[in-house]
Amino acid sequence: MAQRILALAAEEVPERLQEALQSLGEGELGDMVTRQALKGKETAALLRGIFKGSPCSQPSGVLRRLQVYKHCVPLVESGDLHLSKVSEIIGLLMLEARQLPGHALAELATLFVDVIKGSSLSNGKSLELFSTVLTALASSKESLAYGKGELNGEEFKKQLINTLCSSKWDPRTVIHLANMFRDIPLSGEELQFVVEKVLRMFSKLDLQEIPPLVYQLLLLSAKGSKKTVLEGIISFFDQLDKRQKEEQRVPQSVDLEVATMPLDQLRHVEGTVILHIISVINLDQDLGEELIRLLKTEQQKDPGRALCPFSVALLLSVAVKHRLQEQIFDFLKTSITRSCKDLQFLQASKFLQDLFPQQCDVTAVILEVVKNSAFGWDHVTQGLVDLGFSLMESYEPKKPFGGKAADTSYGLSKTPAHQACRLGASILLETFKVHEPIRSDILEQVLNRVLTKAVSPVSHFIDLLSNIVVSAPLVLQTSSSKVTETFDNLSFLPIDTVQGLLRAVQPLLKVSMSVRDSLILVLQKAIFSRQLDARKAAVAGFLLLLRNFKVLGSLSSSQCSQAIGATQVQADVHACYNSAANEAFCLEILGSLRRCLSQQADVRLMLYEGFYDVLRRNSQLASSIMETLLSQIKQYYLPQPDLLPPLKLEGCIMAQGDQIFLQEPLAHLLCCIQHCLAWYKSTVHLCQGTEDDDEEEDVGFEQNFEEMLESVTRRMIKSELEDFELDKSADFSLSSGVGVKNNIYAIQVMGICEVLIEYNFNIGNFSKSKFEDVLGLFTCYNKLSEILKEKAGKNKSTLGNKTARSFLSMGFVSTLLTALFRDNAQSHEESLAVLRSSTEFLRYAVSVALQKVQQLEETGQTDGPDGQNPEKMFQNLCKITRVLLWRYTSIPTVVEESGKKKGKSISLLCLEGLLRIFNTVQQLYTARIPQFLQALDITDGDAEETDINVTEKAAFQIRQFQRSLVNQFSSAEDDFNSKETQSLITVLSTLSKLLDPASQQFLQFLTWTVKVCKENALEDIACCKGLLSLLFSLHVLYKSPVSLLRELAQDIHACLGDIDQDVEVECRSHFAIVNAKTAAPTVCLLLLGQVDKVLEEVDWLIKKLTSLGSDTSDSSQASDQTQALEKGVILQLGTLLTVYHELVQTALPAGSCVDTLLRSLSKTYAILTSLIKHYIQACRSTSNTIPGRLEKLVKLSGSHLTPQCYSFITYVQNIHSESLSSAEEKKKKKKEDEAAAVSTVMAKVLRDTKPIPNLIFAIEQYEKFLIHLSKKSKVNLMQYMKLSTSRDFRINASMLDSVLQEHNTEDAENEPDNNQSGTAEQTDENQEPKKKRRRKK
Repeated sequence: MAQRILALAAEEVPERLQEALQSLGEGELGDMVTRQALKGKETAALLRGIFKGSPCSQPSGVLRRLQVYKHCVPLVESGDLHLSKVSEIIGLLMLEARQLPGHALAELATLFVDVIKGSSLSNGKSLELFSTVLTALASSKESLAYGKGELNGEEFKKQLINTLCSSKWDPRTVIHLANMFRDIPLSGEELQFVVEKVLRMFSKLDLQEIPPLVYQLLLLSAKGSKKTVLEGIISFFDQLDKRQKEEQRVPQSVDLEVATMPLDQLRHVEGTVILHIISVINLDQDLGEELIRLLKTEQQKDPGRALCPFSVALLLSVAVKHRLQEQIFDFLKTSITRSCKDLQFLQASKFLQDLFPQQCDVTAVILEVVKNSAFGWDHVTQGLVDLGFSLMESYEPKKPFGGKAADTSYGLSKTPAHQACRLGASILLETFKVHEPIRSDILEQVLNRVLTKAVSPVSHFIDLLSNIVVSAPLVLQTSSSKVTETFDNLSFLPIDTVQGLLRAVQPLLKVSMSVRDSLILVLQKAIFSRQLDARKAAVAGFLLLLRNFKVLGSLSSSQCSQAIGATQVQADVHACYNSAANEAFCLEILGSLRRCLSQQADVRLMLYEGFYDVLRRNSQLASSIMETLLSQIKQYYLPQPDLLPPLKLEGCIMAQGDQIFLQEPLAHLLCCIQHCLAWYKSTVHLCQGTEDDDEEEDVGFEQNFEEMLESVTRRMIKSELEDFELDKSADFSLSSGVGVKNNIYAIQVMGICEVLIEYNFNIGNFSKSKFEDVLGLFTCYNKLSEILKEKAGKNKSTLGNKTARSFLSMGFVSTLLTALFRDNAQSHEESLAVLRSSTEFLRYAVSVALQKVQQLEETGQTDGPDGQNPEKMFQNLCKITRVLLWRYTSIPTVVEESGKKKGKSISLLCLEGLLRIFNTVQQLYTARIPQFLQALDITDGDAEETDINVTEKAAFQIRQFQRSLVNQFSSAEDDFNSKETQSLITVLSTLSKLLDPASQQFLQFLTWTVKVCKENALEDIACCKGLLSLLFSLHVLYKSPVSLLRELAQDIHACLGDIDQDVEVECRSHFAIVNAKTAAPTVCLLLLGQVDKVLEEVDWLIKKLTSLGSDTSDSSQASDQTQALEKGVILQLGTLLTVYHELVQTALPAGSCVDTLLRSLSKTYAILTSLIKHYIQACRSTSNTIPGRLEKLVKLSGSHLTPQCYSFITYVQNIHSESLSSAEEKKKKKKEDEAAAVSTVMAKVLRDTKPIPNLIFAIEQYEKFLIHLSKKSKVNLMQYMKLSTSRDFRINASMLDSVLQEHNTEDAENEPDNNQSGTAEQTDENQEPKKKRRRKK
């Protein structure tokens, strides 16, 4: 039959063809098509023939066509046919579909919907036909029956799509369906239906099938609904990430249910999806802009949802496209700083922590992206690197590199910019570790920044470089050319940068000979440079090399007295050079350095400070270094035993024209000798081999040094100040040459005395004669010190007031203090009594400790050996603290002061030292606070380090200082020491930071502080300030301080009286600390400062509320949070209004209190206004009524605040008018310089009354929005508001008459004003208010 139809179709006789087709039944027609298709021969020709014989003009023809279509769709989807055959059939059917009438198209479309519902699609090829049918249907104009009614083609298509999107889809067909919808013209609403349906299908699909579906969706989004598509994709992957994280966190859940997906598979799918999105954004820029818009709006509502690891990775990948890069980085940077600010804000307030138990941390999210990018996300890495550098460049450390404290104190959270910079460094370091291809690029960029930012501090980049090198020293070998290029510029960089850079790349010098050689060449050139900085850089470089290239036979570090400093990382990747070569190399360097001993003092100073470290790390160089030092000191040492003084000081200075410079830092040279000798004796002797000849030679210089130091000590004690040409009558002014010379001499002599004190104490081994020598040297030191202080006092010069830096080393200071105060050994008693008898010496020892701690706090290191070794510094700090703590707590200041002559008492110095130490430890050694507290607790020194409870230990220390403070308060008035009390309060507030706010100890300390403030009527302003600040800082971490503020406000009111003198304030004193002396301005200003902080919190909450209000998703949870926030805000504001209610009725003195209160009131009204605006918005978006709480708040503001504000404004003006009139009276009495006096008062009055108009404007704005809200909510909120008197206060009836009389008597005075108006009438109208305005404004 098929052959016959083909033959008839070939002839041009349609009638016979039609007859032949009519003779076939429905089933036969179908079978025939199936057979022909399976044979694979001439199927298309057959179908063409059938269509030719079934014209659409005849109903039977349409019917037959429909039968063919209905038969072909299942046939195509059956999977029995070859794909090329399927395409052929579908192509033909698509061509013919447009000729079908509307009702046939509708029937066909309905058939398709049923097929999709029945999940009988296999290859989805027939969907191409469906899209054609729907497109044709949409353009059909005829009415089609649908249910009981009729619809036109467009509406019918809409109904079909609606039905389709509401029905269940087979997951295998989703991709085909998404692809199909691209070819159908869809309205915005229909597109939204489709997109939402496809997004809902994500969760039902296998993970591997999602990327192609996402691609189809993105292509579909070209029609619209871009936001929905992006939002859906991001939230889907965010959910997957969260589920994955949850599974990793709770491994048991794997047993209960099958794990959802392998991690690497998820990451690869995410990476592919991101690539798809980027490729579509390349074609459609609008999609990229929509992504940024979407995340910006999301971030306003909920930063946690906007920035998840997936969306950040997506943004960073898109950022590679330069057009969007700036927008994306700006967005990410603001998100990061905002997140850091919010976290800081939350940490500082328990009230906010309760309202926001979970807070999104963007920094953690970004670091997670770095971790995820290890799964082949190469498209993210460039964005990560750019973001890292961008964050680091937006922050500059405050101090130069020498002041290490700026960047090593990572414990305390610094400014948001600093946190962002640290995040940038972490991103770069982690990316460097994870992605090999981009390593050289990161390294190059870091080195470039170290070079190009020569002016600004680059310590954060150097730290990063150091971490990079430590993480992969061998990687640098591949980039060694870049490093050597950097070396070429060493001589142009600041010395701090050079030292940091060399320390950072030091591991590379051990593995790469070429780099080492190029560095040596650069340094040798630099040693002869004209620039002083270049020569210093050369010395720093050479010392570093000497420290790190071991010579054969040198002691290993473990044998040395100290482990290697954390900064000098040893990366002996290969023990590449033999030690003999090292020795030649080191001796060559020493030769170069000897030349530096004839250069400027600064260069020599660096050498003297560096030699000790070289010795300690490279002991075989001892004899060379000692010889060098010996020949250097011999130039200044006078060997004759009776000559005084023992050293040639004139050789240490150099005159250039009329200016005098220090040429040889003699004290530093002696200091270096003393430390090297001490180290040499303690270490080398113990490990000496059998090399006798060497030993004899060594003993030679050792003996030389000992005899020399002995002789210098003996003669220094005998020397009078006149021997050094220094005495009381000498000139010490820094303006004359002689004065400068004498200053240099004095500092050198004092330094030499200190060096000898340390030397003699150390070798003395507690012998009485040596300690007498120590005291003799101290006497010499002290005389000079007193003279310098006295002269400095007279000159009042800034330089003179600074104490010279002590030459004692930190280790020695800790040993000395322990010996002086804590050594109870019987055998030492007699000799130590010599030193203990001198109070001056004891005070000196404590003040040097104080100076060392201060230096450590400011720069992170101290002078002298081991000064840069954090571990040693920490141990010394613990020792010093133990001694100071014992000394302060066991000998009260009162006992000591009775016998005190001048200067601070030792106990007070101890307390200052403790305060500095507690600060320093919290800044520099945050991680080691438990060990520090453990070290102070003498009772259980052997406890395990693991179970140290910081809160308990800190509470124990706090109790000791609490006792001292209570003793101060209970002491007689004459014995009260304000300075000590202030220090104690500061110590307590420093230690309180170590308490856990949730602990019992914290609560006890808070209760104690409240009790102290309630019971002690302190009149000392500074102590009162300290105590209240402590109270506030503690209270905020326990709960909101508003009720406390109200009590303080009531006390201030009771103390200062009411603005209406006839009103007697009920006296209910809560806090004795509020009294006539402290109430204003001290307590009042502190109180207003705290109120401002609460207002800031409330303002922040209202902003959160507004953003939550604009969020329409998961309403129940959002509304619960909204209600909690609203309640919190209203309660805070309500209590604050009662605080202001007290303050605005208080007779505050004119000046800062009034000014601050007026400004604070303006701020409060502005915040009340923003709260009202929030409710107006809420009423607009939902039909909510306003809560009763808000109504109460408005009522309170109307009854307790606004009327009192107006009275207060009048009171303020009265104060100012009185001050003006008193000025006028003075003016009448004293004619001379009257104008100046009056103008000063006028200016002050104008300045003080400036905030008044702002306050009135704020009140009126508040009332304006209240009227709006009343209309919106149908609740009359204005019934609580009294009629505004804001215009009355300009004209005060009682004063008007007196002013008019004054006006008549003072006509002459007002003439200049009259001339400004045109006519007499205008004068009368204008001038009076003007006069009044000047007085009242």
